[in-house]
Formats: sequence, structure tokens, C-alpha cells
Amino acid sequence: MFASWYDRQGPAADVLHVGDLPDPHPGPGEVRVRVTVSGVNPGDTKKRRGWLGSAMPYARVIPHSDAAGVIDEVGRGVDAHRAGERVWVYGAQSYRPFGTAAQYTVVPEQQAVRLPDHLSDELGASLGIPGITAHRAVFADGPVDGRTVLVHGVLGGVGSLAAQLAHWAGATVIGTVRRSGDLSQVDATAVSHTVALDTENPAAAIRAHAPDGVHRVVEVSLSANADLDNAITAPDAVIAAYGTHTDRTELPFWSLLFNNITLRLLGSDDFPADARRQAARDLTAAAAVGAVTVDIEDSYPLEDIAKAHDRIDAGGRGRVVVTVPQ
Repeated sequence: MFASWYDRQGPAADVLHVGDLPDPHPGPGEVRVRVTVSGVNPGDTKKRRGWLGSAMPYARVIPHSDAAGVIDEVGRGVDAHRAGERVWVYGAQSYRPFGTAAQYTVVPEQQAVRLPDHLSDELGASLGIPGITAHRAVFADGPVDGRTVLVHGVLGGVGSLAAQLAHWAGATVIGTVRRSGDLSQVDATAVSHTVALDTENPAAAIRAHAPDGVHRVVEVSLSANADLDNAITAPDAVIAAYGTHTDRTELPFWSLLFNNITLRLLGSDDFPADARRQAARDLTAAAAVGAVTVDIEDSYPLEDIAKAHDRIDAGGRGRVVVTVPQ
């Protein structure tokens, strides 16, 4: 099969190879997916770079965890009728060596989720890591119907999906952006109010829309926003953080404690299996009715995978995908 891989960590252009590898085959309880589109996430490039001192988990890695494609082979114990089914894939390279940057990927069958015919492969390949993280941030602590949810970084990959999921589930969504110039880019169908963090008093601006405080915070940078979150949360609220810019993050501990604030930290590779399956069901259902969409910023052929990784490392808001030749 045509694939990309790396045998050591480092810059994309130095370590990513493109060429032929042996075709994989599914074991018991697994399916093989013929990949059409592979989604690229910051976590994929961090693993390749050795971020935070992480070492090679396997001697050879085919990167990327997310994809869309068609099941073309099933393992023992899997319904044979699944062959030929369009699917989106999550977790392909989570605690496994070979991900989706290849013509074929093999995953446990529950990690290949039926993709409705009217949804694009690009959307399917963009749901996995950001969508399941967003779902966990919004729903891990119960329903949000009638609640107010604050989503920081609402233009980002996780933030945009969190806002859409929360709106789909009946919440009032307040979003934040870093700069006032970004306000016009926010999707007003999902986000009721947006606040720019470069305004003079963002806490007051948020409180103007949530005078009693917000019930959930989806947090992209806990180190940057801890004091702001403390100022705008309601008693018994949840701050669900999937990112920070300072490894040892300081918190206004006592005021958070006296308000009984729950701090939830989200590591996408280690969500409970039941939570990931529920997230997959909800993401598919929401996408099927048009409640979840994604902005594809760049698409690269598999032979240009290094450029795709560099695009992710340079930053940006829209999704980056790699198309796989058939």
C-alpha cells in the first residue's frame, strides 16, 4: 500500500517518508478501511516532533488518528455486511503504531463509524480528535439543555465543534476570540454572543450576557484564562480544559474552591471507551442534520504530507486534511 511513516522523530521534511508498505489485514473484532481522506491534528505533529520529551512509542509509526473511507475487509467476529460501508474513523493511532496516513488502516470495528451518504469524506475525517474532545468538554458533566456554555477559542478546531454541539443540545453559547478583528468570523447560528479577549474588561462583557455566571467553560488555555474563568463562572460550574500554555499553571484556588468549581482535564487518547462511543454517535447524529460542520482550510495529497504537518505547526483555525490516492 502507498503510505507515509516515520522511524524517528524530528522535522516533518526530515523524518516523514512516503512509499510502499505491506498491506495490513484485520484481526478478530477489527475492520480494514480503505482511506480516502486522512485528518491531521496538532497531536499528530506533536508526536512526530517528540513534544514534551515524548519518545517513539513504536519502531515505525504511520501518523494520524482520524480518517474517512470505506470498509473493505472485516476480521473474525465482525458482521460481513459491514464490508462496503462508508465510515469515519477515530483513534487509529491511539496506542497503536499504524494510523490513517495510508491507503489502508486497521481499527477495532467500533472505531469505524458509519458515515451517512450525504456527508463528505472531508467532514468525516475531521470529526475524530477535535469532535470527541469537544463532546467530552461539553457533556462529561451532564446535559447542557437550558445552561450557558462559554467556549474559549471558538474559532478553533475543538472550540467550533464544542459550540455547535452545545447549541445542538439546547445550551446558550457564549464564545471568545483573541482579537476584536476576529468577531466577524464567528458563526452566529451556534454562538449567541461573542466576546473578544482584547477588550478592556472581557469578564464584564461576558457577565453582561450571563449575569448569574456560566455553567460550563470549554477551555483552550487554562494558564491564560484562569482568572477570567474564576470571574465569570456560576457556583458549581465546570471548567473543562483541553489545553494550556504554561505547563505549571497557576489557579486562583480559594475563590474557585468556595464556588465549588470543578476542574476537568481532558486527554483525548485516554477518554473512557463508552464516552468515545457516545461522542461518535452524537457527532454523527448532529452532522447528519447539519448541526455540525467543519471548515477545511487546506487539503494536501499524501505525497505532500510534510507540507500538511508544517501547516499544522504554523497554526491556523480550519482543518487540514490529506487526500489518499485510490
